Amino acid sequence: MTRAWILPSLLVVCGATVATALFLRGSSGTAVALLAVFVLFAGVNSPLIFPRSIGAEEARRRSAADGRPVIFWRPGCAYCLRLRIRLGRAARRAHWVDIWRDPAGAAVVREANGGDETVPTVLVAGRPHVNPDPVWVREKLSSSG
Repeated sequence: MTRAWILPSLLVVCGATVATALFLRGSSGTAVALLAVFVLFAGVNSPLIFPRSIGAEEARRRSAADGRPVIFWRPGCAYCLRLRIRLGRAARRAHWVDIWRDPAGAAVVREANGGDETVPTVLVAGRPHVNPDPVWVREKLSSSG
């Protein structure tokens, strides 16, 4: 299991444990509702909510060809989640790189951030932008053809 799935797995296990205890006490409605909340949080914190990730080199190659931004992210990052949600359907137009799965992507982020793996880092025309405003990223996605 990769570390991207640790938090979602823990959320599901904790939710199931608490829901089981509530169910055994006779609170089946509360148990179901609480389990649903835990599963929702697990889904939001999983890689499933993000568009499919590609490698950093492939993302840079594609970006050079189509002008679309490259977004470096990692699962469990609240700022990455905020960017993903605020971009809405336009998020699929960007090239996403999960730095936990791609060492080259992590190296690009460290280089752009003085050694830190600060995400989201967005490359637009080869220039890094750390935790940019989602409205600005959406504009870059719209103008990239």
